[in-house]
Amino acid sequence: MTTADFAAFSNNAVAFASVVYVLAFLAHLVEWVQGRSVPVTAEQPAQVPVAAGGTEALADAPPPSDEVVAERLELFARIGVALTVVAALLHLAAVVTRGLGADPVRVPWGNMYEFSITGTFVVTALYLALLRKYDLRWLGPVVTGFAVVILMLAVLVLYVPAGPLVPALHSYWLVIHVIAAIVATGAFCVGGMASLLFLVKRRAELRGETRSTGYIARLPASSALDRVAYRMHAFGFPIWTFAALVAGPIWAEYAWGRYWGWDPKEVWAFITWVVYAAYLHARATAGWKGKAAAIIALVGLATLLFNFVGINYFFGSTSQHSYAG
Repeated sequence: MTTADFAAFSNNAVAFASVVYVLAFLAHLVEWVQGRSVPVTAEQPAQVPVAAGGTEALADAPPPSDEVVAERLELFARIGVALTVVAALLHLAAVVTRGLGADPVRVPWGNMYEFSITGTFVVTALYLALLRKYDLRWLGPVVTGFAVVILMLAVLVLYVPAGPLVPALHSYWLVIHVIAAIVATGAFCVGGMASLLFLVKRRAELRGETRSTGYIARLPASSALDRVAYRMHAFGFPIWTFAALVAGPIWAEYAWGRYWGWDPKEVWAFITWVVYAAYLHARATAGWKGKAAAIIALVGLATLLFNFVGINYFFGSTSQHSYAG
């Protein structure tokens, strides 16, 4: 295959992955919509009414029992996960062939489009890797919906044809720097999703909502959501520290002859680091495990996303990272 063939294959793989992500999202959506009427702890099914004399009443058939509906929910859940795995494999193929589609062959994260499709893959991969360990099935519709939206924006707004890297990007430290940044970004995104759902669940708990059905009821307890959020942020923070404060400056010295230049993207990467450092420090020293910690985590996610997108649109002319657009 030629580089043009690989580039075309990457574009098609992104399209097919997006379609499969949509199907996975719909499967999870059906799972949660049907589960609205099923208690989290299913009760015994109602008995078939019996008429006097011991014969069954000639009446309409009873509705499906909670056990039958629960089996259907499990089926749609498995379908959703299976489709997510297929979409992730297509997504991975799109990322790899994007790099093979450039001339010369290179790493597939030289601009915002490539960072978007690679970062979205990392989010999905983290979800699938931790699905069983932390019982993250409740995160399925959020992750697949997130993947659909980001891939759609990447294709419609950020897409650029595959091409060679600019001279400043020809460095092994760029590879190390961006790999670490993408992994940390994926972890922060999953942690941010858990923090947002924590706020929703915690609000329902504080309001005394005792409903046993619906999406919120089927979420884990707020304390469990808080633990997942903390673990994801604790995993991503040292990787972001290495990416922003170690590998990034070393690459900057190679590319521009200085370790730090107060470039807008460098400044916002440091602001993001400060916010997440405050989040972890507050939890470790002040024992914050509730609403305040979740809000700080979401502020960190906002600074991260602004660093990724906003800098290029508002400070692109003054940033040495403008090639990333």
